[in-house]
Amino acid sequence: MVVGWEEKRQLVKVANLYYMDGWTQEQIAKKVGVSRPIISRILQKARDSKVVEVYIKDENIHTVELEQQLEKRYGLKDAIVVSTVGLTPDMVKKAVGQASAYYLSKYLKKRNVSQLGISWGSTLAELVKEYPFERKEQMNIVPLVGGMGTQHVEIHANQLAYELAKKMSCTCSYLYAPAIVETKELKERLISMREISSVLDEGRKVDVALIGLGNPYKGSMRKLGYLKDNDLKQLRKIGVVGDIGSRFFDESGVVVNHPLNDKVIALPLEQLKIVKEVIGVVEGTHKVESTKAALKANYLDVIIIDEQTALALLEAK
Repeated sequence: MVVGWEEKRQLVKVANLYYMDGWTQEQIAKKVGVSRPIISRILQKARDSKVVEVYIKDENIHTVELEQQLEKRYGLKDAIVVSTVGLTPDMVKKAVGQASAYYLSKYLKKRNVSQLGISWGSTLAELVKEYPFERKEQMNIVPLVGGMGTQHVEIHANQLAYELAKKMSCTCSYLYAPAIVETKELKERLISMREISSVLDEGRKVDVALIGLGNPYKGSMRKLGYLKDNDLKQLRKIGVVGDIGSRFFDESGVVVNHPLNDKVIALPLEQLKIVKEVIGVVEGTHKVESTKAALKANYLDVIIIDEQTALALLEAK
């Protein structure tokens, strides 16, 4: 595009006022003596003729591109990729927790949410830890899975629901049952009890669900001893790649036919699909397979994930 000397001078003058001095188009129009639409066209011509070249100088541009790729590939409503540049593993988990807390707070300000569901795990515990104190008295928080014994109760769904409710000045429900019981018969007896069945029913009706994703071979359930070596061998043999709320699924996200799944007290994954908005919070490349399967099965509407795991997820075939 050929621009004459006089015209180029005007382009430079207007662009300098707009981009360097921070003037509004209205202010520039008054100074130059033309209408605001003309200033808009001058600025566009300055870009088209390369008098002005706009670029984003920020490390976040890379994560924004990853977000767009995730949204497009998996049909997500939203994706948040958290930069991991210069961060230790503990710092990455904290950063994902901060980003998730910020996203949830912003989400709740825009929507009328009366029931919020939450599963369990260390990444969700970081979200709760980082969540600001704000009043949401009209809301109730519902645990979506039973407890995991007496160890590390700080990452159990009941405890997370309680801690988040304290920060929001709202109520919470309690699911007084283990996540996995000894027999299918015991599970049936427990879920028929009113105190338990009513909370499971609340879980089916939540407006939004916060969930973590697990890798049974490297995640918390193995480390805490809730899955034994024989369990893990059986799960690997039938192709299990991950779990949500202690329900195990294969590489397609299909819940596997295994006795462990028959003994789980939690919201079924097929019912998770009918929740209006499911927000998955993921940290760690060991969760790539489970995250990919969950996305393929359309369990998630939104994902908040660290940069390295997002990269590995997009590179996975």
